[in-house]
Order: sequence, then structure tokens, then C-alpha cells
Amino acid sequence: MTALIQTIIMALDIYWWLIIGSAIFSWLYAFNVVNPNNQFVGTIGNFLYKVTEPALRPIRNVMPDLGGIDISPIILLLLLFFVRQFIITTVAPAIL
Repeated sequence: MTALIQTIIMALDIYWWLIIGSAIFSWLYAFNVVNPNNQFVGTIGNFLYKVTEPALRPIRNVMPDLGGIDISPIILLLLLFFVRQFIITTVAPAIL
């Protein structure tokens, strides 16, 4: 059971970094730092979008319009942190 909990925690950690990478990539794309016509850059951007957008879209639908500021990645990171801490502090001690 410990291996399962550690695997879930690792998956949450990987997704955490994918969300941060997606946010940074979107800033680089918005400020025209990266070349969107480059195939490698487009592939990375497409991957990050497809991985993070299903989790970010419901948050964006609920959030009010903040005038171009997207805080949905921050909310998702807070939610992932809560789930991670809940598993570590509550679920894992109860199971083990």
C-alpha cells in the first residue's frame, strides 16, 4: 500500500511541474520570446496544453473575469497541494 501512495504522490508532483511549465510557456508565447512557428516549440506547447487544459478549463469556467489575468493555474496548484497534504497526513497514516 505504501508503494501505491508514493506513486500517487509522485504523479501529483509531476503534474505540479507540468502546470508550472505550462504557465511559463504561455508567458513566453504571449511575450513572443519563443518562436511559435518552430515545430519543436509547437510540439511542447501542444503537449503542455493538452495535459493541463482539462484540469484548468473547469476552474476557468467558474472563475469570474479578472481582466486578462488567469489565476487558474495558481488555484489548481493550491488544490493539488491540498490533495497531496491530505494523502500524506490523513490517508497514509490511516492505511499504514
